[in-house]
Amino acid sequence: MADTIQEAVTLALDEAPERNFRETVDLAVNLRDLDLNDPSNRVDESVVLPAGTGQETRIVVFAEGETAVRAAEVADEVLDGEDLADLGDDDDRAKDLADDTDFFVAEANLMQDIGRYLGTVLGPRGKMPTPLQPDDDVVETVNRMKNTVQLRSRDRRTFHTRVGAEDMSSEDISSNIDVIIRRLEADLEKGPLNIDGIYVKTTMGPAKEVPV
Repeated sequence: MADTIQEAVTLALDEAPERNFRETVDLAVNLRDLDLNDPSNRVDESVVLPAGTGQETRIVVFAEGETAVRAAEVADEVLDGEDLADLGDDDDRAKDLADDTDFFVAEANLMQDIGRYLGTVLGPRGKMPTPLQPDDDVVETVNRMKNTVQLRSRDRRTFHTRVGAEDMSSEDISSNIDVIIRRLEADLEKGPLNIDGIYVKTTMGPAKEVPV
């Protein structure tokens, strides 16, 4: 499969028109034979890409004390319990933070307050934080999430995810796609039979089918 994926990626990169900005490389997945009105059938997975996303990933950490100090080394922003309460009183600021952030991480003991103050903002966006247990290394967790993408179909048969950037090698992008396809085939009820088609493209370029 790896060779056929790479062929599709190479075509997508070669046929992408010149642009004056750095394009992302995206994957479109079409599903079939699934009742997506049933939430249990929906795709909702975090996948760590072996070659990275090729893009900046914005991560915000809710933490206090030593964990907050360490998180500040790697996260884009660190917020404490007081900040959390302030966000709960400012709906517009909370929504802006949610929309501008790719992933949230939070100390487990703050999760209840996050649910209370931000649940209605983060929940519908699929951005509730990854809980950080006392033994977890916040630096390691944040660095891993910088290479993570979210696969989320919601109730739609077609969904998209980022798999790289146009200046990455076709080999690296292909390895990212291979990991995503393997995860989907393992998680979907009927495996490959639930996949109607997969396409790879740059932001503004033509879509090329990825054989599965």
